[in-house]
Amino acid sequence: MCGIIGYIGFQRAQPILLEGLKRLEYRGYDSAGVATIEDGRLVIVKSAGRISNLEACLEQRPLLQSTIGIAHTRWATHGCPNDINAHPHSDASGRIALVHNGIIENYATLRQYLEGKGITFRSETDTEVLAQLIGHLYAPGQLESAVRQALIQVQGTYGIAVLCLDEPDKIVVARRGSPLIIGVGADEYIVASDASAIVQHTSQVIYLSDGEIACLDRQGLRTTTLDARQVSKAVQSLELTLEQIELGGYQHYMQKEIFEQPTALRNCMRGRLDMHESRVVLGGITKLDRELARARRIILMGCGTAWHAALIGEYLLEDFARIPAEVEYASEFRYRNPVIEFGTALVAISQSGETADTLAALREGKERGATVLGVVNAVGSTIARETDAGVYLHVGPEIGVASTKAFTGQVAVLAMVAIWLGRKRHLSPTAAEILIRELARIPERIEQVLTSAEHIREVTEKYCDRENWLYLGRGYNYPVALEGALKLKEISYIHAEGMPAAEMKHGPIALISKGTPAVFIATRGAQYGKVISNIEEVRSRGGCIIAVATEGDAAVAKLADHVFYVPDTPDPLQPLVTVVPLQLMAYYAALARGCNVDKPRNLAKSVTVE
Repeated sequence: MCGIIGYIGFQRAQPILLEGLKRLEYRGYDSAGVATIEDGRLVIVKSAGRISNLEACLEQRPLLQSTIGIAHTRWATHGCPNDINAHPHSDASGRIALVHNGIIENYATLRQYLEGKGITFRSETDTEVLAQLIGHLYAPGQLESAVRQALIQVQGTYGIAVLCLDEPDKIVVARRGSPLIIGVGADEYIVASDASAIVQHTSQVIYLSDGEIACLDRQGLRTTTLDARQVSKAVQSLELTLEQIELGGYQHYMQKEIFEQPTALRNCMRGRLDMHESRVVLGGITKLDRELARARRIILMGCGTAWHAALIGEYLLEDFARIPAEVEYASEFRYRNPVIEFGTALVAISQSGETADTLAALREGKERGATVLGVVNAVGSTIARETDAGVYLHVGPEIGVASTKAFTGQVAVLAMVAIWLGRKRHLSPTAAEILIRELARIPERIEQVLTSAEHIREVTEKYCDRENWLYLGRGYNYPVALEGALKLKEISYIHAEGMPAAEMKHGPIALISKGTPAVFIATRGAQYGKVISNIEEVRSRGGCIIAVATEGDAAVAKLADHVFYVPDTPDPLQPLVTVVPLQLMAYYAALARGCNVDKPRNLAKSVTVE
């Protein structure tokens, strides 16, 4: 949630900060602001709304010439999105400015204490409490010390960057539970919450870890822990290019990422499917092959789309490897007393590798003795660093808030893990060979589905004025129904429910009325006949049937009002192709309803607060 960008060097800061904010806007877009030190003054400019609003405010002022500054784009947690609650926030003296990602959980207690000291607050935010606390503790020339003392008193999560008028050649940054990356350039540093804001300027970065503080000036940087112990940080290279985060001729990032899926999955599987020896090669988890092969139970965890991928992973692991598996909402896992027995492996699934709920859950699992694996996309992310081992998706950066290629990448990785583990347990060489061959063909099958995009658009536009939809599937396609409904909700604001097709008649069938759109994943497979019966049940009650079916299936065509065909694919791998028409439906519904596809209301890409 939210985006931070900071710059110190010898270039003008304002253009770099604005450009960084635009690349970070997908992390939050309720308000934005910048702070620079200009001619002996701390200048703060901020505005509610999109970055363009802030840009308009800056254009009405003299150009800022400063070579140091911090900026922020906000996803509101405490306080409504307006000019006053926008970051940066300053202290009572107006000499310290701060931007913050995260939540200060004990802000009310701290605010009461500071008000008792005569400090008057201007905003409703928890962030201003931290700015005021740093100002209260500040002694001349001791910004880093004041930040350290303040953070010791803070409960919650934070990624912060702080400026002080009295120390005009310094930025102090710190993190706990909210990501911060420092880009290392030639005589300059760029601090950001996301690599996308850095890659245009440098590919050399330092990843801050939880509980670390860095002090940046034009001569270098120094990193310490919260208790002032020196920390040596390695400079690493970004696995990201500027081209990957550009639109490249597409109208929206979501559209680009849907159509990138064939290439993304080829990259995901490259070097991991050994077609000659019919085996899966996963170097990231090889060191734990004995522990995993002997695992008695696997718990998969995620939130939102990652949770849907985890459901498919549960089916795959039990099917191929015959290991008991279960799926947990990461947000609920650590707030009960989960049973972690000897031989339990935990798989944390997150596109960003920074999802706060998932990170907290994996730490709880690790504390209780589980072997912890990560399935993440962002190289160098916190989850990737804190797990015992893992597998990167390698599908490229995902900018669209509604996840698409990360979902198919997660499912592909879980399929490879299940085959890899299955071969160490119960999966025959012949079965593995067939699965590997079929998995390698998935990209071309998705390409075939994408040729139907125009047909899918035409059908979707006929129903996009309907406010209640049902998505129904069975077996491996039940999680796909959930994912399809989530996509429609996220970006078109249509109420949609996903559920197992058989469960519909146990209550939800009461929602069916004349014209209700019911989307069935009705591909040929083990439960095909049962799904056909479920279609008949909805059809007899006046529902409009939109079916995703196996190519050449004339029986479904006779029952459905509209059919989207996908290539014939084995049951366990069907989600990789059946989800694509549902992604396109959500995209075209949002377009037809005039919604902002890449920046849906109330959402942000990476949920780094609980």
